[in-house]
Amino acid sequence: MRTLLPILFLLSTATMNAAVKSEPWGRTPDGRPIELYTLRNTKGMEVTVTTWGAHVVTIKVPDRTGKIDDVILGFENLDGYLKSPPNPYFGATVGRYGNRIAGGKFSLNGLTYTLAKNNGENSLHGGTVGFDKKVWTASPHNNDGVLMTYLSPNGEEGYPGNLAVSVTFTVTENNELRIQYSGTTDKDTVINLTNHAYFNLAGQGEGDILGHIATIIADRFTPVDAGLIPTGELKPVDGTPFDFRKPTRIGERIDAKDDQIARGGGYDHNYVLNKNGSGVQLAARVVDQKTGRVLEVLTTEPGVQFYTANFLDGSLKGPGGKAYTKRSAFCLETQHFPDSPNHPAFPSTTLKVGETYRSETVYRFSVDNR
Repeated sequence: MRTLLPILFLLSTATMNAAVKSEPWGRTPDGRPIELYTLRNTKGMEVTVTTWGAHVVTIKVPDRTGKIDDVILGFENLDGYLKSPPNPYFGATVGRYGNRIAGGKFSLNGLTYTLAKNNGENSLHGGTVGFDKKVWTASPHNNDGVLMTYLSPNGEEGYPGNLAVSVTFTVTENNELRIQYSGTTDKDTVINLTNHAYFNLAGQGEGDILGHIATIIADRFTPVDAGLIPTGELKPVDGTPFDFRKPTRIGERIDAKDDQIARGGGYDHNYVLNKNGSGVQLAARVVDQKTGRVLEVLTTEPGVQFYTANFLDGSLKGPGGKAYTKRSAFCLETQHFPDSPNHPAFPSTTLKVGETYRSETVYRFSVDNR
């Protein structure tokens, strides 16, 4: 069996003014050391990332008055990530396959692969022990970022092929967190990596996000069945509660009498982004009018999962003991579509031997002074 080396590629937005530092952040139950990396720019933005599951732990950015707050949900220490049932995937790198695969099965090259079922009859976010529960290898990258790598062995959680993956986290002088993914395999497989950050632009634990104003650049979404598996339809958002083509308050239609809203308990759906060519393009924009913070999400991916933390119930608590309640955050998980291996008409998630998987997402922060 040959050993695969992660495919590394250069970042185009490096800045020599940023700083990267690392520190010990505890140990896993079996004694493996975990590190925390801190990335900063000169504008006051700070991001921390840990080698446990390649989680983004904090994103600290200023509001319109210059006050800096953490705008993602997370835990104060490593124990929170190790001991949080049920797993909310706060800031996690999820894989091999982000989102759901129906029945925990898919076929590739005439063979059927059976995956770990961890979401009823379905496989979710890579299975029982996905990438979010692995220890990644990390090193500073270009003075403004950190490179994390992991080799997923053949058969892990039922997936074929030895898959070598790398994820590069970079903070730029434009108040951006750039996440770049790459991967190679020695056997044809499927891959769909994303980050599962939960955002609250007012600050983590600072109430709900129903007043945030969202825009999603998508004319269509993928309706789901009772198990939250896409039906295969690409449905127009026009005339539905899913229409965010114009700036709309997240809470305006979140409890509408709609079968799709009922199935998700709110928003928990994949949007088919309006793509114009290749490269990183704007997918969504969210504004918190109280603080003036603005988040823009740009990606190379064809879809984004909009999730409004419908299943948080206040039992999980973050720094300062702040409870994470229902709809106290939103997620914009850039991705290929859920269950794509079982939907030939969806954009393919197959990675073949000799090919390199690449994906990039940018979280860009600014302020609206109006």
